[in-house]
Amino acid sequence: MILERIRSLLEKSPNQKAKAIANGLGCGKTEVNQVLYANQDTFAQDPVGFGWSLTALRIDFGSNCWLTAEAFEKALTSSGSPLDSSVSRITFVIGEDCKILLEALARMLAICNQLADAGKLVSVDFQSSGSTLTYLNRIGFIDLLRSDVAILPKRPRISAAAAYGGNNDGVVELRKIDHIRPDDEIPGLLRNSFVSCAGDQYNVAAHTVISELFGNVKEHSGTQSAGFAGLQNYPRAKRHHIQTVISDSGRGIAGTLMPLLERKYPQVARKISKSALDHRVALLQEVFSAGGLSQVDDSSRGLGLKGAGTYAQKYNALISVRQQDFELRIRHVGSLIEFSHSLDLARIEGTHICFDFFLD
Repeated sequence: MILERIRSLLEKSPNQKAKAIANGLGCGKTEVNQVLYANQDTFAQDPVGFGWSLTALRIDFGSNCWLTAEAFEKALTSSGSPLDSSVSRITFVIGEDCKILLEALARMLAICNQLADAGKLVSVDFQSSGSTLTYLNRIGFIDLLRSDVAILPKRPRISAAAAYGGNNDGVVELRKIDHIRPDDEIPGLLRNSFVSCAGDQYNVAAHTVISELFGNVKEHSGTQSAGFAGLQNYPRAKRHHIQTVISDSGRGIAGTLMPLLERKYPQVARKISKSALDHRVALLQEVFSAGGLSQVDDSSRGLGLKGAGTYAQKYNALISVRQQDFELRIRHVGSLIEFSHSLDLARIEGTHICFDFFLD
């Protein structure tokens, strides 16, 4: 079918004039033009050079708002799954006065890099939101964004994260977690910043939570692609809170543990098989409520995330765990654990965890 042949050609070589497309396919220019003009939801023409490309998938995150993880997911899902789309050009649009919470920012960084690694042409449009671009440069987002991801109107020439890093206790700039040579200073940096903002009474909690998250990236990633971590204090929000994120683009907790259950944890496997929940969700709930699950043969491993949840209970924290196409949220109500989850999200590989500590 000529439409599919044109789509395939433009995926590999965008911005082609109709004559060049016809020559490449060995057919007539008139026939090509008829298909192009009849399918302008699929093909778009450059009004200046008159070349044709696949229509870009445009994902608009809104204006005059705080972009939360929930709002980020809603915008992503409404556009379809960019990683699974046949569209090769993806544009993320940050509207005027759109401020991005760290939890959403981490997910956006992950999917931008994954799209670029998949060969998609990715751009992030900050033309209406220069102040947000300034913030993303300051927190290190730009440093970790793949160099072939286009930034509009232009990529900052100087890294503000490198220039001013460490000057503000309320920020730990996004730091790369190298799986071969992990920077063991990262957990200490996150803990020290957290305690500086929240007080010494949080020292043990911050150490436990952050160390476990850092270890989780190394244990469950299963990829050589670097993860990252960061922290942001929000003292002037409606509720004073601190978000700490640690992300990776690997196989994730469910991806590494699920294949091992029958062999290593047959009782857990039977329990999950009987659950009415999505089995991946049921597995994560088991990890956070009971613990004791690990892919390594070490009895001391597998309890950390449960321990981190214990501190979440003590200090009124929320935990979100975003996996390939679902999310588990953990909230502690008194002595009880309250789980909620979302399924059928747009695909983002890896594990993206946020501990949101409320301090009021």
